[in-house]
Amino acid sequence: MKSLKFNVASRSGFVFAAAALAASAVFAGGTHGGGHHEESPIGKPGVAAKVTRTIQVDMSNGMRFKPSDIQVKRGETIRFVLRNTDSVKHEFSLGTPKELAEHYEVMKKFPDMEHDEPNKISLAPGKQGEVIWQFTEAGTVDFACLHVGHFDAGMKGQVKVAAK
Repeated sequence: MKSLKFNVASRSGFVFAAAALAASAVFAGGTHGGGHHEESPIGKPGVAAKVTRTIQVDMSNGMRFKPSDIQVKRGETIRFVLRNTDSVKHEFSLGTPKELAEHYEVMKKFPDMEHDEPNKISLAPGKQGEVIWQFTEAGTVDFACLHVGHFDAGMKGQVKVAAK
């Protein structure tokens, strides 16, 4: 009977360890999804049919976004058309300063991470993509490239959200 208890405990421990390992392998393997941005101080995912304006943003050599200072109005849904005109991979990530700093630390550990979230996009050299975002609160929303070294080199900007 004792060995049966041991086997059951060992199996449940093994199952737990295998599940934890599988979860960490998925995270380390380079994808990061989650949908934890339903609504936050920076806004919420936008609906394509409700886009009020399109803003082109280039991710260019010299580790810069062009433009890096963007003006919108509270309530606007913006389609950011992002173009990587550089020879290295870049990302566009909207967030609070705290969210960006925390995510940058994760990117240092998993530099090949890809994103599948409404407020982020990673783009290979020469590629284009989009982020559709609704700005629900007046204030400032930061954005940055969080690939290792890019943020430190100054690849960041701000969306200034004016009250209507």
